[in-house]
Amino acid sequence: MRQSQLFTKTRREAPKDEVAKNAKLLIRAGFINKEMAGVYSYLPLGLRVLEKIKNIIREEMNALGGQEVQMTVLQNPALYEKTNRWSDDVVDNWFKTELKSGGKLGLGLTHEEEFVEMLLDHISSYKDLPIYLYQIQKKFRNEARAKSGIMRGREFTMKDMYSFHFNEDDFRDFYDKAKGAYEKIFERAGLGDKTFITFASGGIFSKYSHEYQTLSDVGEDTIYLSEEKGMAVNKEVLDEETLSLLGLKREDLVEKKAIEVGNIFELGTKYSSSLGLEFITSSGEKANPIMGCYGIGIDRLMGTVVEVLSDDKGIVWPKSIAPFTVHLVWVSGSEASAEEADKLYTDLEEAGVEVFYDDRDVPAGEKFADVDLLGMPYRVVVSDKTLKGGKFELKERTSDEVRMVDLSELVALVK
Repeated sequence: MRQSQLFTKTRREAPKDEVAKNAKLLIRAGFINKEMAGVYSYLPLGLRVLEKIKNIIREEMNALGGQEVQMTVLQNPALYEKTNRWSDDVVDNWFKTELKSGGKLGLGLTHEEEFVEMLLDHISSYKDLPIYLYQIQKKFRNEARAKSGIMRGREFTMKDMYSFHFNEDDFRDFYDKAKGAYEKIFERAGLGDKTFITFASGGIFSKYSHEYQTLSDVGEDTIYLSEEKGMAVNKEVLDEETLSLLGLKREDLVEKKAIEVGNIFELGTKYSSSLGLEFITSSGEKANPIMGCYGIGIDRLMGTVVEVLSDDKGIVWPKSIAPFTVHLVWVSGSEASAEEADKLYTDLEEAGVEVFYDDRDVPAGEKFADVDLLGMPYRVVVSDKTLKGGKFELKERTSDEVRMVDLSELVALVK
């Protein structure tokens, strides 16, 4: 992509109506556009990041044996009445809409009920299980206050997986595998060393659920971290029983603020029994599948990366989810250097390198400021000066070191 052809423009000043750093930087850099409080659209660069995060998640879910589906956004109240979740007295953050013919529909809050109803036509025997289904889809939550940028929106993209099992052992085996898959996702997204599996409340389903919490001073959760064991306990379940069960001592834990970027928890048979999903066991009896649920907010993960990895100059994208690997900068000068920059752009693309090419005829200082704000992993400069030396200037976003490299060295380094 040539920067001269990109319709979005960077801003020098942060939007005055935003508090969260992620929103300020992403709007300034032209990754997102604010439609209204808690509602953001994704512009070309932002959409590339979002899609790369989705693909990482897809790869890890598929490796677990997951099958991707696409459920509807419009939701049937009758399903949620069966599980006692339609009433605003029970769930107070529904978005609901009126039908012209009368009655109401919900807008994609969660999808346990829909997945269970769908499987009524596809499960009859224990031989049909286990099944692991997931989707990456818009969700809507009627948040009272939307003040954390894309980390807590009223409209957002979520990966939610639901697993269905014929017995407890099969569920536990998959649940442990899902833990490992989540660790890989956050590692690949650049947050591995800052994200910890955290024991939290299991609600009505189990003693505990497992959250994945990323350390950040702007986090809404308080966790108690065992740096030695690489695990944490949410403040809501911090008591002697929990510490004893996990083999932890209170004096060894460090209090931290953190952002919840994912969670997994067991659902038991609450939804399968409420909606009549049954199968015949190997002994000929009827039973309800045991379910698990596994969620990751895609926007939330993207916003968290910006919150915890950015610096005072701008965004710092991990290579795995950066919109482009290389930000190629032509420093305005001779026609010969412009031709050399064009040629390098073509050569890198042909070598399979994703390149964002600043071919604009604007001052070098403005270009370099954009490089830091946009946060691509590598900056490559072509100028009259580099043309004389026969090499290109290479700098990593997270380093002050500048190296002079030829094309083969450049391709090897960035790939």
